[in-house]
Amino acid sequence: MSILGTRVLRTEDPGFLSTGAIYTEDVQDERLAGACYVHFVRSTVAHAKINSIDTSAAKEAEGVVAVYTAADLAADGMKPLKPAVPNMNQAMIQTLLASDTVRFVGEPVAAVVTEEMYQGEDAIELVDVDYDFLPAVVDMNDALSGVKGLLFPEAGTNVVCTFGDASAADPHLFDGCEVVKSEVVQNRRVAPAPMESRSAAAAWGEDGRLTAWIPNQGAQGTKGALVGALGVTPDVVRIITPDVGGGFGAKFGVDAEQVVTCWIAKQLGRPARWSETRMENLVGMTHGRAQQHKITIGGMKDGTVLAYRLEILQDGGAYPKFGPFLPSLTILMAPGPYRIPRAEAWATSVATNTTPVGAYRGAGRPEAAAAIDRAMDLFADAAGVDPAEVRRKNLLPKFTEPHKTAFGAVYDSGDYVTALEKALAAADYPGLLAEQARRRDSGDTVQLGIGLSSYVEITGPGGEAGGPNENGTVEVHPDGTATVLTGTSPHGQGHQTVWAMIVSEELGIPIDKVTVKWGDTDLIPKGGGTGGSRSLQLGGAAVQQASRELLDVARDRAAELLEAAPGDLDFDVSSSSFHVKGDPDISVPLSSLAGTERLFVRSVFTSPGPTFPFGTHVAVVEVDTETGKVWFCRIVTVDDAGTVINPLLAEGQRHGGIAQGAAQAFLEEVVYDEDGNPLTATFADYPFLSATEVPSYELVDMETPTSYNPLGAKGIGEAGSIGSTPAVQNAVIDAVSHLGVTHIDMPTSPQRVWRAINAARGSKEA
Repeated sequence: MSILGTRVLRTEDPGFLSTGAIYTEDVQDERLAGACYVHFVRSTVAHAKINSIDTSAAKEAEGVVAVYTAADLAADGMKPLKPAVPNMNQAMIQTLLASDTVRFVGEPVAAVVTEEMYQGEDAIELVDVDYDFLPAVVDMNDALSGVKGLLFPEAGTNVVCTFGDASAADPHLFDGCEVVKSEVVQNRRVAPAPMESRSAAAAWGEDGRLTAWIPNQGAQGTKGALVGALGVTPDVVRIITPDVGGGFGAKFGVDAEQVVTCWIAKQLGRPARWSETRMENLVGMTHGRAQQHKITIGGMKDGTVLAYRLEILQDGGAYPKFGPFLPSLTILMAPGPYRIPRAEAWATSVATNTTPVGAYRGAGRPEAAAAIDRAMDLFADAAGVDPAEVRRKNLLPKFTEPHKTAFGAVYDSGDYVTALEKALAAADYPGLLAEQARRRDSGDTVQLGIGLSSYVEITGPGGEAGGPNENGTVEVHPDGTATVLTGTSPHGQGHQTVWAMIVSEELGIPIDKVTVKWGDTDLIPKGGGTGGSRSLQLGGAAVQQASRELLDVARDRAAELLEAAPGDLDFDVSSSSFHVKGDPDISVPLSSLAGTERLFVRSVFTSPGPTFPFGTHVAVVEVDTETGKVWFCRIVTVDDAGTVINPLLAEGQRHGGIAQGAAQAFLEEVVYDEDGNPLTATFADYPFLSATEVPSYELVDMETPTSYNPLGAKGIGEAGSIGSTPAVQNAVIDAVSHLGVTHIDMPTSPQRVWRAINAARGSKEA
């Protein structure tokens, strides 16, 4: 019986639940003995010229070792981090410490180094920064118009980059449509808020090499960025990834504070550590989403959609990181799983005096799903057709051969209608409609809302030559154990468990005898890391491929010992041994073949392209029409990620994603005042869903394998956060649609819901 597809408990958990994880702040290594502590003076204003920075008082404070500013970094030839967007305005690059201008609250201005960690909080208050205030550009529409000024006058614009061509819009796109509906909708800025905030520990050895411990989603990419900023050769830097307490896209690469920490360690000739506070994390770590959509959808009164236009305005924050690139992914996935004959999209990314925006769980794809599924409900309401029927009528039919969309995405396989029908059946959609009708007819104060979302997303993307790829190394040892080296980087996904399952399936070695290693650039120089739900379909496939190639090597060795042709041997997985076909009594264990010569294989798996998981979510909410309060009652989801290797882990990924996506729809939002001051800089002001606010998930299984890897697997890490957000938003709006409400922006807070209800009632009375 195959171990793949079974509910194997996570092998990581005993350690986490007993001795606990070892995060970067917990690392105890002799190379870090005597480390000093780095703290950052951060801008308290959103936009200002720096007239002067007086560090004299701080330098005299107890325990202060040194204070550094941008001038010190520049004098040593330090370079800014390379931007993630290739076609961005090059005048907008951020220096590691603010040099002459600050552009968001939280931007690092100076670094104070202390002997003990506790000394830094007081010391940074002694650095006196004299500012000459400039107008803050907080709203992305103001940034686009330039009416409130420019963040980078030398650039001559606040536009970072564009995608598509608005001037080429088809004036006849909606010709022949009986129903056309437009709406401007907001996909609000959110904070990743990982359990573990950002940190770094750095030590330079006597050999001149840097060892840096940094929580990240890919040690190799982190090393590349750090090498570029430090201006050293790759052989000088080693990155070690300890346990990572969540990433959600925001821990890809390296941040300015981590670079400065490594630089300080070299300057002082002693190890250095840095860990940020939660408030620093909420204002300093990249945010996510932050898109405004103008959606226009048109079609026939029978519910057939004929045309769709998506106009995107992306807030990139003060400095272009990955955020300005997000619209390219939103445009790629603009039509979702729907068959729309005519569609077009374009985007503009702008800079504002706010925290930079980066990748966040789904990175551009949830934004596309939110837009198209909000559009579908708007169209259904305008046409007077049931939202489920509109989706049923317009979803692409089942396909097993790749399907190319008008926006260039090549969907590998899909069965979208079946996913919809399974979700509706599991939710008892007719029963929900009947209960909703009963409450409306009786005028109940608490109304029922039903929200749908049918989505498709892209996972495992990559621009590598030949296609997305990942490496894996498998080695069998004489004692019967095995070691796996992987270019992926787990931060909660369960790679250790699944990679061991794959090795066990192929080589017959028990999973508790398989050790998985990652995140050390000396041990694993190349790797794509973990992001874009790529790990299993690329990293897992690489481990499977390496295991099979190892068997080929071992087969040749066993053939010599058994004095038989390699083709005459069978491999018995149950005993992890070779024997001559028809003669199982004389066998050679795999482990014995590693006795005189190392038995290992490094393999690189390359996929023909990314895969496209899909599904349907049905959300059920209750809304108090007198107060606007919303209750999250049910969430029924079909999340088809191809072949599932470990259902337990797949369900865990779905659970987390659903909660994260629903939280965005219900209450998550980073807020600034008109001067660019963050109003959500603590967890008291920035709420998210806990276990007490979510219902029991109703997960419906469905597997449509992909042909792009031997496992048949697609990504699952981001699916929940893509389907749940529009489903929940649609459900809240649906609960009060009979009152005349057609749209409520996310998050659907009680205040927004109450205002929408009263605005609709006022318009009716008028």
